[in-house]
This record gives sequence, structure tokens and C-alpha cells, in this order.
Amino acid sequence: MTLKFDYDLFVIGAGSGGVRAARMAASKGKKVAVAEERYLGGTCVNVGCVPKKLFVYASQFPELFHASKGYGWSIPGQPSLDWATLRDNKTTEIERLNAIYNNLIDNSGAELFSARATVVGPHQVAVEDKVYSAKVILIATGGWPYIPEFPGSELAISSNEMFFLDQLPKTAVVVGGGYIAVEFAGILNGLGVETHLVYRGPELLKSFDREMSGKIVEGMSNKGVHIHLNTQINEIVKVAGRDRELSVVLDNGGNLTAGLALYATGRQANTAGLGLENTAVVMGNNGSIVVDNHFATAEPSIYALGDVIDRVQLTPVAIQEAMVLVDHLYGDGQAQIDYSDIPTAVFCQPEFGTVGLSEEQARAEYADIAVYLSDFKPMLQTLGGGAERITMKLVVDNESDRVLGCHMVGEHAAEIIQGLGIALKAGATKAHFDATVGIHPSAAEEFVTMRERAR
Repeated sequence: MTLKFDYDLFVIGAGSGGVRAARMAASKGKKVAVAEERYLGGTCVNVGCVPKKLFVYASQFPELFHASKGYGWSIPGQPSLDWATLRDNKTTEIERLNAIYNNLIDNSGAELFSARATVVGPHQVAVEDKVYSAKVILIATGGWPYIPEFPGSELAISSNEMFFLDQLPKTAVVVGGGYIAVEFAGILNGLGVETHLVYRGPELLKSFDREMSGKIVEGMSNKGVHIHLNTQINEIVKVAGRDRELSVVLDNGGNLTAGLALYATGRQANTAGLGLENTAVVMGNNGSIVVDNHFATAEPSIYALGDVIDRVQLTPVAIQEAMVLVDHLYGDGQAQIDYSDIPTAVFCQPEFGTVGLSEEQARAEYADIAVYLSDFKPMLQTLGGGAERITMKLVVDNESDRVLGCHMVGEHAAEIIQGLGIALKAGATKAHFDATVGIHPSAAEEFVTMRERAR
């Protein structure tokens, strides 16, 4: 006897991965439901990469205003920022994207529940006061900022709240050493906030190429960010008589007075209260869901993908995972995902783009490598009078001549590295790079004109 289900697929979470899975499954004639309790588009669209990039653009204008003088432009008076205009225009754009996601779901034929959904059994999902049955349940609930508990931790905010501040503080303390921390430090600094970046370790962006991370630290410092390494926060207290001021007490005996303390100390899988204890789903110590190569959990009817499985926390990766999953469930099962050589950008200032192996990773995996390096002042700065530089790096396996890694710190790094990501996927060699004619004058041409080994 064949069981009758309300839905073929019930997706919990309408972020990029969940929406892509729902749309693709619906296009194959499946009856699909999507439940989302907060906002359509997930973290990336609402409190992640999209609004963050808009804020990055906003924070870069002071340097452009400065550079324009060398090109003959004069700006009467001193440019000033209206924070409320930036914040509210950002919100209007996000609401436009929310509507697009809503239309995508509606047009696909999937049914949308704008409410919290919980799992009550291997094939049951509860939404508000009703329980629905589904042949397959997909968990795509993403991640959530993590702030450790310590005296005064309730006074700190996460990246979620950064996009909706009533007003900008004069001074801010950003805590963390990963990409979210360095990005927001750059944003706040560029918007005119005196910014202190505090990290407990000796190096920022420690998972990336060490030399390039060093260039980022140097560039951030040159732009005015105060960086405190090997430093921890002992306590945050309100300053007496000053409603919006905090005293951030450091473990070295010092303290920083600031109007805002932003903790960017990691994200955790958003699985709390989801009801997975009612199933055989296995979770890791950090709350992430354990899945196999087909994104199946230990419960045969439940799958998971995206940030909630804590593999590669990037929006394009979640979308790719969704396409592979739908092919596995409803297609010919041939689609696969390759987590190697994924191009990545950190929208810090200076900007960082990378694909492939760092120099450290390459030295650990290959017996004989060559490193090519170029460091120069970008053309804009020749008349603009700025101090920013660009650093580019190629890591090559000498035995096969294959390019193992491409790294760039400086303007337009993300745009340039995207194209090099294709080259690495195709297995390009250093000879291919050397044989490619550069676009002149451009920064990107340096990647095909590096001939002398740095080491």
C-alpha cells in the first residue's frame, strides 16, 4: 500500500538553498511546500552578503572623494553621511529582493507558509496549529550569529543588528578575526567611525594565505583601523551617566570606550527548537546536521543543506547543493558537487579574492612549488594620491606546471578572481597564464605577466 502524503517535499527555510531546491522540485511536477518564519532570501539577502556589500560601497566614497581632487574635481564643502538615508535605502532594496523571492516561489507552483515550521516526526511538519505530512523533509535553516557568554555580553550586538542601527556611533569595537569582523571593521571605519578590531589570536583571517592576510592587516591599519591582536574582552559595562557609551574591558588591563560593541565571533547552525530530536537525525557538537554525500541525514526521509550542515558557508555553494540534491531525489542522480577550488572573496578594505590553495597548503601537499608575486600601486592612485596597493600571487606546482592557487589583495579583487576560478577548474598551467595576452592598462593583466619567481 502506497502512503499518501500532503507534500512530496517540505522545505524548512527559504534562503538561497531552500528556495532553489523548492523551485527545482516544483518544476519537476512535485508538490512542494516552503516554510519561512523570518524573511525570504535567508541570511545573504537580508542580513548578510547583499546589505553588507551595499554598506561596503557606501564606506568607499570618502576615498573616492579624496582621489577625485587629483583628477581635477572639486567638491564644495565637506561631504557628509546621512546614516538614515543609507540604512533606509538599503532596507528598501532588501524588501524589493524579498518580493522577488516571493514571486519565484509563487511562480514555481510551490506553496509558501510565512510561519515557523518544526519537525514532529520523520514525515511530519507542524506549522502553527496544523501538522502536514511530507515524503521528504529538507532542512535549510542556515546559521545564526554566536556571541559567547561573559560579563556584559548582553550589551554586545551581532552582525544581524548592524544593518538596522538607529544611529552610527562615534567609536566602535569589533570583536573577531574572521571575514565578518574584518568586513564590518572596514565598513565602520570608512563611514567615519573610529574603529577598533579586537581579536584573541595572533593573526586575522587565519584560514587564508598568510602573506595575503598580512597585506590585509597592513592595508586596514593604513586606512585607520586600530587592530588589537592577542587581546580578549573580559567585560563590557555601561558608562555611568552616558546612555549610549560602553566600556570594553580588555585582558591586558586596558579598556576602550565605544558607542557600540559588535561581536563577529562565528556562526552556528540554526537548529535549536527545530524538533529534530523527534527523528534519527544526528547533529554535531556545534548543532550542525550530519549528512552524507547526497545530503541525507541518518533519518531516511530528512535531508539538509547549506550553512546548517557546516561545510562551506557560502550562498553559491548552498544553491549548488540544492541542484545536486534535487537531481538525486527526482533526476538521474548524476549531478555532483566539488568543494575544491571554490573562489572566495572577503569584502574587507583592501578587498581580498582567492581561489585554490594557499602557499602554506601547497607546501604541505606538494614537494616542489613556485611562488610568483606582484605588488604595485593601482593606476587610480597615481593621480588620486592614495596609499593603497595591490598584491597578486600565484602558487604553482613545478612538476606539472599547474596553477594551484591565485590570490589578490586590492581593488576589484573579487571581480578578477572569479575569472581565474574558471582557469583553475579547467586545470590551467602557468604556461597557459604566460601565453594569455593581458588587457592593458588593467590590474588584472599582472596575473598573466608575472615571470620571475619570488621564491
